[in-house]
Amino acid sequence: MRVSNEWKDYVCIDAGNGEKLEKWGDIVLRRPDPQAIWKTEKDAKWNHVDGRYYRSHKGGGEWKFYRKLPEYWVIHYKDLSFKVTPTNFKHTGLFPEQATNWDYMIQKIKDAKRPIKVLNLFAYTGGATIACSYAGAEEVVHVDAAKGMVQWAKENAKLSGLEDHHIRYIVDDCLKFVEREARRGREYDVIIMDPPSYGRGPNGEVWKFEDNIYVLIEACMKILSDKPLFVLINSYTTGISSTVLENILKTTILKKYPEGIIDTGEVGLPIETNHLVLPCGIYGRYESKD
Repeated sequence: MRVSNEWKDYVCIDAGNGEKLEKWGDIVLRRPDPQAIWKTEKDAKWNHVDGRYYRSHKGGGEWKFYRKLPEYWVIHYKDLSFKVTPTNFKHTGLFPEQATNWDYMIQKIKDAKRPIKVLNLFAYTGGATIACSYAGAEEVVHVDAAKGMVQWAKENAKLSGLEDHHIRYIVDDCLKFVEREARRGREYDVIIMDPPSYGRGPNGEVWKFEDNIYVLIEACMKILSDKPLFVLINSYTTGISSTVLENILKTTILKKYPEGIIDTGEVGLPIETNHLVLPCGIYGRYESKD
């Protein structure tokens, strides 16, 4: 388990009974979490919140706010800055558990001592994009099918002072983009992906994790450079274990680049109240030994 425990602006206050209680800057939010199935005492702090997300029996849900919140606010992780706002689908535009991966990316790119080109697929609001650009990547290509998320990523880059860095933003279906890059002969030293369980591309392309992930990774192998620095896959898909990612990486990238190593596991957040860890997803990564 890799735990993101170096936050100053974010705290997972408590979790249990299918919910989590979080502090984002000075704003406290309460929202569902399917992993938090253990029991916790719902004491007074659970009722002193600024906003709560209620699930609907018909699917989806909605926020209820107990004071007027700003349209968005900014939180910081070390030297990185992010715009946060509650969205219609429960999320806030940022996955704080990914901070441990941002730290890894930054260190690997800084230690590489060579120009590094990065491709970030299903790049959402750009946490990994910003981390890699901040670390000094020569180029970061940010790809997501949702135009609104790409715009949000641009705003995050500006908040982090990276608007003049070489970041290319692409609104596209990730697999189609990778296949076109292969035809163009482009190569990347780092590939990062955070594929959803299910999604649609800008032209209605259907993505289903278990049906498409292997195809995508095989396509990505055609655009990896001769000296890949690392490949990182994140997943929040229920029923997919880190061993699945390990097996996929071993039968694809490690087979082609046998000098590297595979590392897989969970990412999580420390829970302030009881010192437990909230599991938040899995990762699998291939990295070069040098």
